[in-house]
Amino acid sequence: MAERFATQLGMSVLVIEKRDHIAGNMYDYRDENGILVHKYGPHLFRTSSDQVKDYISRFTDWHPYEHRVLANINDVLVPVPFNLTSLEKLLPEHHADLSQRLIGCFGMDRKVPVSALRRHEDERLRWLGEFIFENIYLNYTVKQWGDKPENLDFETITARVPVHISFDDRYFQETHQALPRDGYTAMFARMLDHPLITVRLNTDALSLLTPDQESKRILLDGTPFTGQIVYTGPLDELFGYCFGELPYRSLRFDLEAHDTDFYQPTGTVNYPNTERFTRITEFKHMMREKPARTTIMKEYPQEYDRTDPAKNVPYYPIPKDSSAELYARYAELAQGFENLTVLGRLAEYRYYDMNNIILHSLEVFDEKFRRT
Repeated sequence: MAERFATQLGMSVLVIEKRDHIAGNMYDYRDENGILVHKYGPHLFRTSSDQVKDYISRFTDWHPYEHRVLANINDVLVPVPFNLTSLEKLLPEHHADLSQRLIGCFGMDRKVPVSALRRHEDERLRWLGEFIFENIYLNYTVKQWGDKPENLDFETITARVPVHISFDDRYFQETHQALPRDGYTAMFARMLDHPLITVRLNTDALSLLTPDQESKRILLDGTPFTGQIVYTGPLDELFGYCFGELPYRSLRFDLEAHDTDFYQPTGTVNYPNTERFTRITEFKHMMREKPARTTIMKEYPQEYDRTDPAKNVPYYPIPKDSSAELYARYAELAQGFENLTVLGRLAEYRYYDMNNIILHSLEVFDEKFRRT
């Protein structure tokens, strides 16, 4: 949005960043082993939108990379999302029958929610659905969200990783899959490299911005601000938690260096049923160059606590009805401020994938701000 305001409208833009670096959760850096580490967990760029690809390509060249994820199920590594290869490895004696039933009912190269299998009229497919649910989804969901699937919007959660009736072991099937050649931080540095854009790091936006409920104006340093404000932080925080706190899940990342070519066979391995962490990511798989040593990242979901420095990063809005109802009250409040636009995973309390939030942001700019 900063880039659009500066280049398309010729407006001066101040980017206020709470952290000591740009690029948000997509920030990456070179560690002592020469590994390009994604500090806040792996970010994999992919899109089927020419608009998104063309826009981002203005700020980076690409390193082709197709992400593959394996899950450790009873000490057997199988592709995730669950597909026909996973079925063959985990249930070899049932593979032929169940594959035939899946293809006959849904067709080849189709993506099916696990809930559709669990409700299917075919008893064998219902059995398969329960097997997948219990071995792939159930314990991973409890670890990731700190709650049972029945207490969450499980349909929304599982829609991101449906059962794939295919032998395609890639985690994503979008037409363009690649990583920025020089990393995400360099990509965002180029995006912000404009004389009309000023970036202020180590600054809490709420130390400068105050919503005035009576006038429905945003105050900047105590003075009504007449320009446009694009707010991307937690919406409940902006309004002083006046309706209560929105729930989030946070994460802890533990890094380990190893004197080996590779620690695991693919970029990410999930551990749904064992270990306290949910997955291990090995960034070396994602790099063009291959340093001598390797760095892995173990990812531990944890409760969110804004008062605890070890737990105060809100990574995931929690998908449940009570959360949606509370957010709706804050969203209605925000709509009363004419020059305020809320945008992004935190401000909209919605799980956006990278490609989707880029497209959404471009559309918001065009619909709301572009001059005709």
